[in-house]
Amino acid sequence: MALIDRVTAPLVLRDPQGREKVIAAAFTHPQGLLCLDLFWHLSSPREAAHLLRGELCGEGPWRIGDYRLRVLGCHNTDPHLAEQFAAWSQYLQQHADAYPPRAQILEIAARLGATPR
Repeated sequence: MALIDRVTAPLVLRDPQGREKVIAAAFTHPQGLLCLDLFWHLSSPREAAHLLRGELCGEGPWRIGDYRLRVLGCHNTDPHLAEQFAAWSQYLQQHADAYPPRAQILEIAARLGATPR
């Protein structure tokens, strides 16, 4: 089984149409993979939590159906995603007290059906 739950580096989700976005977290789920958008905690789970159904394959990069997940490249490898990640990083630095601690994030993921490790 892939150990995606333990990845602490920023992740990129590529959808079947080839669009990529940085995501805040990903957790294994009995039906596939639960992904949380950046700034997920500022909206509802319906808007910011996404269940990708299927079997998760790989050890990084990962595949699930027609979706791909990988670690965000560094040193300008992913310039088209740099702005997303910079905004997220800046938010976390400036609002560290507003972002849930890891234990609470795991609890929320579990309530959404994920099986985080």
